[in-house]
Amino acid sequence: MKRVMVLGGGIGGVEAAITLRAKGYAVELVSDRPYLFVYPLAIWIPTGEKRFDEVTIPLVEIGRAHGFSVTMDRVTGIDTAAKTVTLERRGARSDFDYAVWAIGAGKMPHKGKEHVLSICGAPEESVRVKERLDELLARGSGTIAVGFGGNPKDSSAVRGGPAFEFLLNLHDLLKHRGVRDQYKLVFFAPMPKPGIRMGEKTVEMMDSMLASLDIEQRVGRKIVEFDEKGVVFEDGSRVDADLTMFIAAGDGHPLVKESDLPQNEAGFITVLPTCEVEGHPWLYAVGDAAALEGPDWKAKQGHIAELMARVTADDIHRKETGKGKPGSYIDHLCILCVMDMGNGAGFVYRNDERTLFLPMPVVGHWVKKSWGRYFELTKLKKMPRIPGM
Repeated sequence: MKRVMVLGGGIGGVEAAITLRAKGYAVELVSDRPYLFVYPLAIWIPTGEKRFDEVTIPLVEIGRAHGFSVTMDRVTGIDTAAKTVTLERRGARSDFDYAVWAIGAGKMPHKGKEHVLSICGAPEESVRVKERLDELLARGSGTIAVGFGGNPKDSSAVRGGPAFEFLLNLHDLLKHRGVRDQYKLVFFAPMPKPGIRMGEKTVEMMDSMLASLDIEQRVGRKIVEFDEKGVVFEDGSRVDADLTMFIAAGDGHPLVKESDLPQNEAGFITVLPTCEVEGHPWLYAVGDAAALEGPDWKAKQGHIAELMARVTADDIHRKETGKGKPGSYIDHLCILCVMDMGNGAGFVYRNDERTLFLPMPVVGHWVKKSWGRYFELTKLKKMPRIPGM
């Protein structure tokens, strides 16, 4: 039985382990944390709708359900020439036939980043956002700034959806508590049309929505730094805030940048359409770690990480069996999300043929929550997975 080592216990890594094991391979998943953190659900930790433990799934339980092993360790390096992966506690490893790099990305550097918190950073930060928000709610008034950044070298690494979701859920929370008028909400981003990858009409609808909710916008201004009082922009203006929630764009992972792995200008691993790392037929990269090819509107999302994981598993199986043709993740790229708003949601979809933003008042909120439960149950193999979901 051929052995595959999956590096990373995020959404892409877990899907790779599950799919490869289902195809009959011996799979070892290596992760430096004991749980899969379901980032799409983290928007509800600060508002109190979800506890931290409700947004995590133990990797050992997933592994037990699907039949793969889990090794708790930290990857500290990779040597493609020697075909070895080095772990912090176990040292250099070469006891595998294939490896899948699913460790994720780094973050774009920002001066003063210690003054901001994020729901898309280290999982524990989402709890700190809740603690700071609770302090402001106890105080009875304040200004909250919510934004996301860009990566001029790779626009696919921008993650703006969760910022919009957090902001809209925050507005809904304050409204339900009857204190919305006591809090100023400010949205900021360096690009002139945040969310443009979702389509021009979607951006226009979002602009109108934020205006109708009395949410101030500061867009098209480069972020110079963060300080303990807020955000400073290149034109000298600033936003004074009691709490700043900021999602930095992805950047090449430090381990990738320090390695001999082929990478693009931003430090993401360059891969073939099959997700094979260029020049290394034993190595694959999926999710945020990989450099995406495709249309200008492409975006790194959880479902893309899962798509790449399945393409990877298919390609490894093709090599081992000699059956089938090479697949391509590029053929299936799309933007897909249910953007939660607290009191509803908007269904967003985009591919080369169409762009869709469908408002889902009330029911949309529960659709996304139901997806969260479905995601957990399928990962634990307690219910069958619906094809395409």
